[in-house]
Amino acid sequence: MNLQLSLSVRIVEAACKTKLNLPFEDLVSIAADTGYDAVCMRASAGGVQTPLEELRRMRAIVETKGLHVSMVTADFDVPLNNANGPNSLHDIGPSLDVAEALGCGLIRVCLKKDDDIPHAREAAKRAADRGIRLAHQCHTTSIFEQVDQILANLEAIGQPNFGLIYEPANLMLCGEDYGPATLARLAPHIMNVYIQNHRLDPEGPITLPTYCRGNIHFHHLPIWETGGVDTTPVFEGLEQIHYTGHFTIHQAEGIETISDAGLYANRCAEFVRTATD
Repeated sequence: MNLQLSLSVRIVEAACKTKLNLPFEDLVSIAADTGYDAVCMRASAGGVQTPLEELRRMRAIVETKGLHVSMVTADFDVPLNNANGPNSLHDIGPSLDVAEALGCGLIRVCLKKDDDIPHAREAAKRAADRGIRLAHQCHTTSIFEQVDQILANLEAIGQPNFGLIYEPANLMLCGEDYGPATLARLAPHIMNVYIQNHRLDPEGPITLPTYCRGNIHFHHLPIWETGGVDTTPVFEGLEQIHYTGHFTIHQAEGIETISDAGLYANRCAEFVRTATD
């Protein structure tokens, strides 16, 4: 299976999700040195708060290393998944400017309630005029928690450049199937794949609220560890739908040293390559 491997800046993101623990240049070098094709950008590295000339400089850093930007989350509220998450849909222009400055054709957005759907539709139309796509992650406390709901909302938005970031860990948290049958249903809409790993445990140290199941408790695991997300059906399903897009290491690790970031990025890349050989 020929996936485009992307490394998210999230692996070196501080817990506040608004800054990186390491210089962006260092993460790009790590991605290039460990065989990635792209980096996935978040506002913690550069977004709507960043001058466009600085974003263009960051693009040059990426492209000089032979990489590209796979996707951008252009504001802080989307990854924080707070009540302001959908606000960028009301004026998608600044996010489009960020994507263009970074040479990126895909922006992650957020919908929290049904009333956000008309704004998503109009934002997608504006994005299409500039050759850019929008995508929503399978995510807790959003209207993209459950598979039937996801498909219904994508149909309601009804724009070919508005799609999905398939993310099996969040589907698991919401009690949803995430294997080949689900991938077959979602296939026409998938624009990116995020991978992270959780192990469900009623006594787990991490808690996330969901609309569909209340609070869910779990442990955070490296993506190569067993006992959490079963990646075998994930890779099988992606192969069955002939997916060749970006496969993004999206794990929140809070890494603080170049050495640890390099080791982690390499371990993840090797895991994916072994699984897809």
